Amino acid sequence: MGTVKDIVRQIVVISSMAFAVIGSAFGSGAFSGQSIQDASSGALSASYTPVAPAGPAFSIWSVVYLGLVAYTVWQALPAQRADERQRRIGYPVAVTLVLNAVWILTAQAGFLVLSGVVIVALLVTLMWTFRALMGTRPRNLVEGVVLDGTMGLYLGWVSVATIANIASILTASGLQPGTAGRDAWAVALLAVAGVVGAVLALRDGGRLAPSAAIAWGLAWVAVGRLTGELLSTPAAVAAIVAAAAVVVVTLVARARAGWAGRVAARPAVAAR
Repeated sequence: MGTVKDIVRQIVVISSMAFAVIGSAFGSGAFSGQSIQDASSGALSASYTPVAPAGPAFSIWSVVYLGLVAYTVWQALPAQRADERQRRIGYPVAVTLVLNAVWILTAQAGFLVLSGVVIVALLVTLMWTFRALMGTRPRNLVEGVVLDGTMGLYLGWVSVATIANIASILTASGLQPGTAGRDAWAVALLAVAGVVGAVLALRDGGRLAPSAAIAWGLAWVAVGRLTGELLSTPAAVAAIVAAAAVVVVTLVARARAGWAGRVAARPAVAAR
């Protein structure tokens, strides 16, 4: 049946989602807002730094928001009110939704450094939330897609966006070396993105959603450096290698997790 606290949690998630949707609308240029690519004097555009993904990469936000709306509706159902997984991650998810909207508003206001602080806080909260989900398995396919899948995509994409945001801050601050130096730090940042993706894959048993989002973002970084206004072959190669590494590590981690599961099941089968 649930308690009053459970109902309050559900309402908080719904309210946070509404705030996030409004923030997203501002970020798309509605309500007299600027699009994110034009905000902060273009510091978050696809051609401002060599680690910024090409424009089409940001279409993943549509999938993430669709999943978040679906999750918000689903968690509000009476059947989910007293669910232990919802009790564990409901408020953290609400925090990520608020931080997401705040990030958009700070970026539009031109507070680029503050936007970096906010997106790092968003990333940390998402990591904690996803880690909490890993402690238990979804009860069915719907929960796996709506909850685990959505949070995985959210985490993976924000991981890439955080690195791009940090690069924008460094560039806007005047820490922009010549072409050779620019390519070097771009390769270093993309290597960090690849390592983050690989570590997530190893820790979560090769779950597809976060790895897919990271690989997606890195692939579009490569496209941007090969075809966009800011060309960089070293950055493109680094992005391709990082994306491939994330995919390979994810597949290996999934294979290992599957093998471990089969080994763990053998005694139970033998006992029968």
